[in-house]
Formats: sequence, structure tokens, C-alpha cells
Amino acid sequence: MAITKNGMEEQAESKTGLITWIEKNKKIVIGLVVALIVIVGGYFAYKYLYIAPREEKAEAAIFKGETYFGIGAYNEALNGDNRGYIGFLRVIKEYGGTKTAKLANGYAGICYAQLGKYKEALEYLGQFDGDDAIVAPMVMAAQGDCYVELGDLDKASAAFLDAAEMADSKAASTEGVNNSISPLFLMKAALVYEKQNNYGKALELYTEIKETYVNSTQARSGEIDKYIERAELLSGQNK
Repeated sequence: MAITKNGMEEQAESKTGLITWIEKNKKIVIGLVVALIVIVGGYFAYKYLYIAPREEKAEAAIFKGETYFGIGAYNEALNGDNRGYIGFLRVIKEYGGTKTAKLANGYAGICYAQLGKYKEALEYLGQFDGDDAIVAPMVMAAQGDCYVELGDLDKASAAFLDAAEMADSKAASTEGVNNSISPLFLMKAALVYEKQNNYGKALELYTEIKETYVNSTQARSGEIDKYIERAELLSGQNK
């Protein structure tokens, strides 16, 4: 579109007005520029001079705990070993705000669950913050396991369903569903429904596993058919 003479004159007047305003308000402009520099500089200083070094220290501090966790030494992983390793709980306390401390909440929660302390486990599992495609759903499912142990079956089934949905959402960009862990969590939810004598809901989940997660171990082995048959029989008896 061609610019008319009047349009060019309007643009020129606009630029002149802006220049005039800047000239009259130099102090304000300079103050704004300085403030912007301070804010941006402060952000990068905070990120690279404070957060990054703390993240490195936190990663070093948690390393041995992951080893203890891997071999099932949950008490040592949680509380430390008096030989230099401080434990997940102190990592959380001393390095709060770091990604490693957020991960340590998940580890600590699972440790407490393995030690039979389910309320403490839920406290820490609930504070886990991460978006890993495997870890995040596993932590959610661990909450479901704790609720089962505490007898809160409604919260247990909800947690397992959330874990399955979370695993699928992480896999959506590739195969669409997670054939490894989503069916496992749906199985857990279905078994909880069976405990509540809600065989119709259990049957829905078993059927979903067979029809949606066709490449899962449960579907390919035919194992799921046994659960479907049982749920069909028991749901019929409840009618």
C-alpha cells in the first residue's frame, strides 16, 4: 500500500513529538533504562551466580542418596549415613527451590512409603515438582499406593487414574499412549474399584486396557482377558 504525502507528514510529526518528549523527560527515560538494566542484570546474576552453584551442590549432595535408594537402603537414603551423605531430608531443607530439592521430595516420599510411614510419604510426594515422563506419573501412583494402605480407596483410585492420564499426556507427542506404565496404573485403579465392589467401573478400565493399550504387556499376553471375565461375572452378580 502506497504511503500518501499526508501519511508521511503524520509519521514525521509523530517522530518529532516523540523526540521532543524524550528531550523533556531525559531523567525519566534514563531512570527507566537504568532500572531495566538492574532488573535484567539482577536476574542473570541470581540465576548464574546463586541458583546454578546451589544446583550443582544439591546434585552432588543427593548423588549417594540415589545409590542408597537404588539398593533399598531407604533409611540411609532418607536420613544420611554419618559418613558425608546428608540425606534427602536435609537436601530438601538446605537446597530448597532447586530442581534437585524438588526431586528429593519424590525420593523422600517413596522412602517413607517403603518404611511404612504413609502419612509422611504423602506429605513429601505431594511436594514433588517435576515433569519427567516416567518419574512424575510414578510419584503420583505412589500416592495412590499410600492411600490404599491408609484405606482411603476413593483417593487411591483417583491418584492412579491421574497417574495414567499423566503418563499418556507425556507420550502424546510420540505414540499417543504410554503402553508401559499407563496400563499398570489403570490396573491398580481397577483393583481398587473391585475392593469397593464397583465391578462395573473395574470392567470399564480392564476393557480400556485391552482396546486402547493394545501393545501393552497386559493386552498382548492375554492376562487382561482373565480380569475382564472376572469383572463381567461379578458385575453381573451385583445387578
